Amino acid sequence: MAQIIDAKVAANLGLNAEEFEKIKEILGRTPNFTELSIFSVMWSEHCSYKNSITWLKTLPRDGERLLVGAGEENAGLVDIGGGLGCAFKIESHNHPSAIEPFQGAATGVGGIHRDIFTMGARPIAALNSLRFGNINSEKTKHLVKGVVNGISHYGNCFGVPTVGGEVFFDDCYNQNILVNAMSVGIVKAGETVSACADGPGNPVLIVGSATGKDGIHGATFASADLTEDSADDLPAVQVGDPFQEKLLLEASLEAIKTGAIVGMQDMGAAGITCSTSEMSAKSGTGMIIDLDKVPTRQEGMLPFEILLSESQERMLIVAKKGEEHKLFEIFDKWDLECEHIGEVTDTGRLQFYQGGEVIADVPAEPLVLGGGAPVYQREYSEPKYFAEIAKFNIDQITEPTDYVATAQKLFSAPNLVSKRWVYEQYDSMVRTNTMTTNKASDAAIVRVKGTEKALAVTTDCNSSYVYADAYQGGMIAVAEAARNIVCSGGEPVAITNCLNFGNPYDPEVYWQFVHTIKGMGDACRKFNTPVTGGNVSFYNHSVIGDQNIPVFPTPTIGMLGILDDANKVMTLDFKNETDLIYLVGESVNDIGSTEYLRVVHDVKYSPVPQFDLDTEHTLQQTVAGLIKNGHIESAHDVADGGLFTNLMESSIVNGLGFEISTQDGIRKDAFLFGESQSRVIITVSRAKAEAFEAYMADQGTPFSKLGMVSGENAIIDGEDFGKVADWKDIHDNTLHQHLEN
Repeated sequence: MAQIIDAKVAANLGLNAEEFEKIKEILGRTPNFTELSIFSVMWSEHCSYKNSITWLKTLPRDGERLLVGAGEENAGLVDIGGGLGCAFKIESHNHPSAIEPFQGAATGVGGIHRDIFTMGARPIAALNSLRFGNINSEKTKHLVKGVVNGISHYGNCFGVPTVGGEVFFDDCYNQNILVNAMSVGIVKAGETVSACADGPGNPVLIVGSATGKDGIHGATFASADLTEDSADDLPAVQVGDPFQEKLLLEASLEAIKTGAIVGMQDMGAAGITCSTSEMSAKSGTGMIIDLDKVPTRQEGMLPFEILLSESQERMLIVAKKGEEHKLFEIFDKWDLECEHIGEVTDTGRLQFYQGGEVIADVPAEPLVLGGGAPVYQREYSEPKYFAEIAKFNIDQITEPTDYVATAQKLFSAPNLVSKRWVYEQYDSMVRTNTMTTNKASDAAIVRVKGTEKALAVTTDCNSSYVYADAYQGGMIAVAEAARNIVCSGGEPVAITNCLNFGNPYDPEVYWQFVHTIKGMGDACRKFNTPVTGGNVSFYNHSVIGDQNIPVFPTPTIGMLGILDDANKVMTLDFKNETDLIYLVGESVNDIGSTEYLRVVHDVKYSPVPQFDLDTEHTLQQTVAGLIKNGHIESAHDVADGGLFTNLMESSIVNGLGFEISTQDGIRKDAFLFGESQSRVIITVSRAKAEAFEAYMADQGTPFSKLGMVSGENAIIDGEDFGKVADWKDIHDNTLHQHLEN
């Protein structure tokens, strides 16, 4: 007896009653279960962006270097000159990592690399952005170890260096951690591949691993709240094989050079369903697919299981008819399964067969973004906690009586100490392109082999700032990423983003989302860094009892910068004793949203740090000029932890101390620990001091002399804060002590 398909069945698959009615209208009949399952994954938030696309379209997408923009292909593509393009993208794997941290993180890395090499680009670098809960929680320790192990295992085995990233801890991530993975690749002009299905009659091939039951309804799982029972959804977590992916990478890049590939797409979220529908819709074509020809790992897999499986290391290829033998030969050489499972049609429909019968017949266009997928504009309202932020008064915060003890407490905070325990597990030197492994720089620098160029790449977001003010915080996330690239000697050119938010049906969460987008957009326009793509991850919203607890709004920015001369890298470390230390930019009496307030004073609600977009833009242009003209020895932006933390980070690299004086008219704690934006610490040799100050006078950018690089100790206002070597010990070993105790 056939299953009765109604609104209740649709609801169990994540579709509301209106969406169920729309599906019936599109089909002109009631769908069967397989067809309904197809719509359920393609219309999930993860695949359709139905609650976010309206606002995403307001982000700037045009730039002189942009070759492929947001939503056009698997990843963005930027012209870096010399007949080369850089493909890069960041995506989340949050829910799977919260349930099964090793495989969740590992497959996140594998998936983002496939997005890069399906375009024909060879991945040369990986980055990540990780958010965890309270570091003293045994659950958090378990998740940290699992995620880091998963990232390192997959990346190290696959052979792409992990060159940068960030790790933050906050109680809001106790149940719903964030795991964002970024990949960067290089491709020659003329060797890119589109995710299209042109040419009716062309054969459709599936390549790589066999299809199994892992990852079924993974896209739906990613579009739902995490609850205390979410571990029951473990089958939704995919299982990765980095060695298989390495074979797939090399075989795919070789196959592209034959000219026999019309289009290619990674099978990520929603598996065969997503790749067949998106490729067909892009070309205005259709496909006939025989599911009996799909290699499977288990016998008797049902049609919806084959179609929705998110088994890893698989690609869908549309080949040129009559030339498919070239592809079979290459994939066979690399010991990879390659099966002819269907062909392109001119019907605009996806027709899936099993046992000689049509088991699903749906139009491709209505499944995808920009076709007939639902688009919503949710209601939003200002968060109620803003009333608490408005109560903050800096005069009610008592200044420290012991600045050395206060600095030690702050510098020991999990968010400020070195993440060496994490990054030492990653292979950062494989392929020998990485230039900043033994040099400290605000952004990671990766050489483009065969050229004089290098890429500067970074991931950045201080979610506390976005929580305090979504608009300003969104701007700061972009600005800090650009500042890190500029301080490293690079020119910011484009961004990708991973927008991590709570439940979009919560008006306060949606308010955060909307205003973050507005802030990001304004900053990207100012810095001329168009958005090339990324993803939205909603439903990072823990359900504990009758409480819904969203994570801090976390719009992770992955930014790409270019150095035309790889020898012009600027590092953050103090180089020589007696070099003068300057602060470019202006300090203000501001301690809002600082680690200092949270760690030392246990204050949760405070305003966003002071920020002005025009001031920031001018600062970055000034610093870029200083580097270009050879005026300075080092540059390091003032960010998390404030001036003291960032001075110490520059000191501990070579063990060189410093002597500085604080500024009159500003609270000492605000001067040392405040995180007001648009400030950079630079050092200048005494021989170049006159030229530096003359250049700064012409720029009109505020600057002040702090002191000089000196000895082995840190001295502030004549007070000895101790040996830099002791601060280095705190910085290097505290995280390990937290995780192992």
